[in-house]
Formats: sequence, structure tokens, C-alpha cells
Amino acid sequence: MPKTKITLFSVLIAVIFISGCSSTAQVQIDSQFPTVVSKPKPVKAAIVFTEDFKRYIASPNSKTSIDLGSAQTELLSNAFAGLFNEIEFVSAVSDVTFENALVITPSVQEVQVSTPSDTYLNVYEVWIKYSLDIETVSGDQVDSWFMPAYGKTPDSFMLSKTNAIEEAAIIALRDAGAKLLLDFYRIPSIYNWLVTEQISENNRNRSSLSE
Repeated sequence: MPKTKITLFSVLIAVIFISGCSSTAQVQIDSQFPTVVSKPKPVKAAIVFTEDFKRYIASPNSKTSIDLGSAQTELLSNAFAGLFNEIEFVSAVSDVTFENALVITPSVQEVQVSTPSDTYLNVYEVWIKYSLDIETVSGDQVDSWFMPAYGKTPDSFMLSKTNAIEEAAIIALRDAGAKLLLDFYRIPSIYNWLVTEQISENNRNRSSLSE
């Protein structure tokens, strides 16, 4: 191929690449997440998915929006179901019906997106920073757990900006679910609560037997 044609081809590829990175993207996460195969612990928990969380749309920059609400609610519902053998999902703390249970309210602190034009790498990246506010039913604070999640496309050359960000966001959501399942019971404050709750349960059982 003559040098002129090679140069023109390179310029054309560069124009396509830059225009794809600089375009706007309105991303809707349509992926469905499978049920978690995990043996839950004998623990009660009420999960508070607020309306803001269920309808959350991230705007990491002026050209990008990512509708995470439905997908993150589904994914975290599956993950929490793999942690607790008794669980209820509510929209507000005031709707909790359990006694002697954890009350967990997830929220999104920040969402960041990185494109090839930002890093000069042929990948798209998404960071989702979650916070889990963990309390007892009586309102005592157990912990406020920061849970970052990360996803990136293996290659973005043949993907549109919207599809690439969607793929990276789905990987980030799966990362969040995996971290929740692997790390939740490793949180020191959760371990301490479980020990205290077990002692309280034993005392309640002794009291009921002595009556």
C-alpha cells in the first residue's frame, strides 16, 4: 500500500477513535444477574433500597449518564440473599419488621468513567464507590463500610462508547457483588456484632427455659 494511502487510513482510524471517545453516551444497564449459589449464615437482615438508590442515574461527566438503579438493586439483592438466611427488602428503615437483625442501607458515593481519550489506552473503565450503612434495628451504628468496585473492557476498538461503558459498568457491578459476598463477614465490627448477638440469643433462650 502506498505511503499516502497508509497515512490517510491512519488518519481515518484516528478520527473515528477520537469521535467515539468524545461523543455523548446515555447508558442503560440491561444485563440480568444470576442467583448467587452460596450458603447463607443464620442471620437476619433488612436491606433498605431507597427510591433514590433504585432509580439512581450516575453522571460521571457532562457527556455521560449511566442508569444503574435497576441493575444494582437486582445484583445486590442476589448477593445479600447469599449472606443471610432471613432477609427482607424495604424502601425505608421505618418499614423494617425484623427484630434482632442488621439493617443495611446501600448508597452510591461516586461513579467515575475513564475513556481511551483520557488514558490513551484502548479500554473503557468504570469505578463505582458504594457505602453500606449498617445498623441494628434499634438504630445503633455497627459500621459504615466503603465498598469500591471496578470494571473495564478488555478491548474497545469495535465497541461504541455507549456499549463499552455498559460492558465496563456490568463488570464493575459483578465486582461489587463478589466483594460483598467475600468480605462482608470479614468486617471486624460485623464479627463483633455476631458474637454479641449470639450471646444475647443464648441468654434469651435460657430465660425462656427458666420461666
